[in-house]
Parts: sequence; C-alpha cells; structure tokens
Amino acid sequence: MNEDFSERHDDASSDRALNSPAEHPVVTIAKKGHPALWTGVYTGTLLVIVMLGALVAANRIPGLEGYALERNAAAYSLFVLFMLIPIVRFLNRPVLLFASAMVAWTIFVAAYDIAGMVFLNLFDVLRTPLEALIEGACIYGVVAVGSWVGAMAMAARRQPIEPRRRRNDHAVHHQQ
Repeated sequence: MNEDFSERHDDASSDRALNSPAEHPVVTIAKKGHPALWTGVYTGTLLVIVMLGALVAANRIPGLEGYALERNAAAYSLFVLFMLIPIVRFLNRPVLLFASAMVAWTIFVAAYDIAGMVFLNLFDVLRTPLEALIEGACIYGVVAVGSWVGAMAMAARRQPIEPRRRRNDHAVHHQQ
C-alpha cells in the first residue's frame, strides 16, 4: 500500500514538474494579483487600444473620411462594450466594481493625456484629461451605487414586511 502511495506521489511530483511556474510565467503572475486590479488593467488596455485606433483612423487615414459616421459609431460601440467589462464582472460587488473601473479609467486617462501630446488639438475638440477622469468616475460611481442600492433592495425584499412583535419593556416595568 505504501508503495502505491509513493508511486502516485512520484507521479504527482513529476506532473508538477511539467507544470512548473517557470513554464507558464504569465499564468503565475496573473494568479497572484487581485481580480479587480487585473480586470482594471485589462479593461484599461482595451480602452487605450480602441482610443488609439479611433484617433489614428480619424487623423491619419484620409480614405476613411467618407465613412466618418460609421467609423465613429464602431469606435463608440467598442468603447462602451469594453467599459461594461468591470460592470458585468463585479455587478454584485460594488466596491470591486468601482475599484476595477477606476484602475481601467485611470490607465485610459493617462494614455489620453499622452495622446494629447501627439494629436495637438485633441483637448480643444474633446475634453481635458481631468474632465475625462471626472466623467468616468461619475459614471462608474453611479453604476456602483446603483448596484449597491439594488442589492440592498433585493435583500430587503427577502425579509418579511410586517414588523417583529416584541414585548413592551415599559409595560413589564409597571407590572412589577
């Protein structure tokens, strides 16, 4: 019996050797972080990619000028879709939702600020990075508060509506 256990143990250790962290460094790094942080980093990266793609398409590819409405609609749609990632992932955990969203939005605003150095009139046409940061914080803040209020309302619905019956402490003191 002990030999069987040692053989299984040796097989398990050899399996561990094949799946060592050295062979999969990306997976190891991703597992160490907090899910809200990594969701925010991935979402922020996706938002930056969409922003840069939209800016390059609008300013550096003159052939797409005739399709400006479609080009902008595609960029807005992708941007909104990627903005929904933290909301969908952490809808029932409002603090993680807001934290993840703010990590993503801060990465986006930092890249937006840098993009304003390359595309010189960007802040004149659109908004300043501070305005963008405040706008994102307000949007995600309202969603997080709405999620929290919705969770509280659902928790209140599960409780009975009629109040509990208690003994009146005042009447007890008069009876003695």
